[in-house]
Amino acid sequence: MGHVYGQPPDRSRRAFMRHSAALSGTLWAGSGALLALAPGKGWTLELGQLDAHAGRTLLIATRHIFPHPKLDDAVYALVVKDLDEAAADSAVRDLLAAGVAGLDHAAGGDWLALGSDEQLALLRLGDGQPFFEKVRATAVVSLYNNELAFAHFGYEGEAFSKGGYLNRGFNDLNWLPAPDQDASPSV
Repeated sequence: MGHVYGQPPDRSRRAFMRHSAALSGTLWAGSGALLALAPGKGWTLELGQLDAHAGRTLLIATRHIFPHPKLDDAVYALVVKDLDEAAADSAVRDLLAAGVAGLDHAAGGDWLALGSDEQLALLRLGDGQPFFEKVRATAVVSLYNNELAFAHFGYEGEAFSKGGYLNRGFNDLNWLPAPDQDASPSV
């Protein structure tokens, strides 16, 4: 990505396109909660540090680590976005590049071309290794702490700003028999 000393860097459109990447997809028709939050059915994630192959590999790897079959790729792309931002640090970029290359090498060429079971088996070999742990640690926050995931899982978010849980349905257990009086002392 550097240039030869003594020559100006290549700032042409072709060089820009060669060094930029994007992930894109379409929201599933069955993900109504996501469609309600999204501005449109399509999504695109511009990558600044990672190439498209690395981005797609990280997205699929995250799907294997945290499998939710009905959760849309758009939510998993948020993990890739955060990994791409972290890759601004050259040590993280090198770690992610080496991890993707390691998966491809273990697959005999292209990890993405393998079937899901083979991908998972090779990914499990890296469990506990720095690449796997970086993806897992980033995903646990990026994947579950966003409005799209909240909508998918039915989580209404924190309740403090809305007056707490007590008067917002926390105590409306109408599907269980009422407890004995001594089980619920008056305050």
